[in-house]
Amino acid sequence: MLQPHIPIETVEVSAYEIPTDAPESDGTLTWDTTTLVLVELSVGGTCGLGYTYAHQSCATLIRDKLAALIEGHDALAVRGGWLKMVDAIRNLGRPGISSMAIAAVDVALWDLKARLLDLPLVSLLGAVRPTVPVYGSGGFTSYSVKGLQRQLGGWVEAGIPRVKMKIGREPERDLERIRLAREAIGPEAELFVDANGAYARKQALAMAEAFATHGVSWFEEPVSSDDLAGLRLLRDRAPGGVEISAGEYGYGLPYFRRMLEAGAVDVLQADLTRCAGITGFLDVAALCDAHQIPLSAHTAPALHLHPGCATTRTRHLEYFHDHVRIESMLFEGVAEPDSQGNLSPDLGQPGLGLTFRHHQAERYRIV
Repeated sequence: MLQPHIPIETVEVSAYEIPTDAPESDGTLTWDTTTLVLVELSVGGTCGLGYTYAHQSCATLIRDKLAALIEGHDALAVRGGWLKMVDAIRNLGRPGISSMAIAAVDVALWDLKARLLDLPLVSLLGAVRPTVPVYGSGGFTSYSVKGLQRQLGGWVEAGIPRVKMKIGREPERDLERIRLAREAIGPEAELFVDANGAYARKQALAMAEAFATHGVSWFEEPVSSDDLAGLRLLRDRAPGGVEISAGEYGYGLPYFRRMLEAGAVDVLQADLTRCAGITGFLDVAALCDAHQIPLSAHTAPALHLHPGCATTRTRHLEYFHDHVRIESMLFEGVAEPDSQGNLSPDLGQPGLGLTFRHHQAERYRIV
């Protein structure tokens, strides 16, 4: 029996700029605000929501280009809607803002479908595990030593057994900051570092060898993520206990395919707020299955939780300080890590299980 066509009635888009709780920086960038672009799709009394972290121009693109494609589209045909949007931005360019705009709409499509079927999203996608591990992520280069130790040590005390810090802005200080981070988290917790592409190849190799003496087990973007030969060099020559990771700036499958075919990473990263949503993330997960490479979800833990529990190669989610703070402020229903550092989707709520706090968010609204 054919399923009924359920046309989407309205597409609403808004954007919110939220100040950080302190100035932040990594190896190559500084910032003091984060922008969230929200999409809400409605059918009757049912509303699905999605969002991305991007420039407010994403909201303009959604409103002026994508909304007309989605209004009237069958709410149950998610990939069909995704393909419409991908086709429509051909002349605008697939990477960057276009993919991030598609991501917000795609998440809303998945959330709406699950709500219409009265299913938690993980059940609609097909769960392969009940929980997914997280790692605490922050440790910005702008932090004082006390601030760095307090944040990383606090996550470990709360039960998250792996944490990540930023490096690369002042390379001459990195080894000492790592030593102090290790002092704060103890000998058992996993310590990850992220250079955001700040190092040159041989500099990164020397750093990897030095970092290994403090038990660093994850070196993210030691060189530019576009330098596949450099990443491969690091992967081949870094100490055996140090995994090389990259991929957060991937927007489409060709990017991820090239990275995997180059043998550039031990663990591939993907960010569904950039790689065109949950649909794009599932496609990246299939590539990881084919290459037998682990997948790590980049930032936006509330969005990655359900697909993370529905993909076999997902190792963990990034519990990123800025996004954890924003999601807790602006959404009801956000999951928190348990005492072992795992997140679990709420199976008693349909869709993502999130409700946007419009009233609290209004002070931050820019679109």
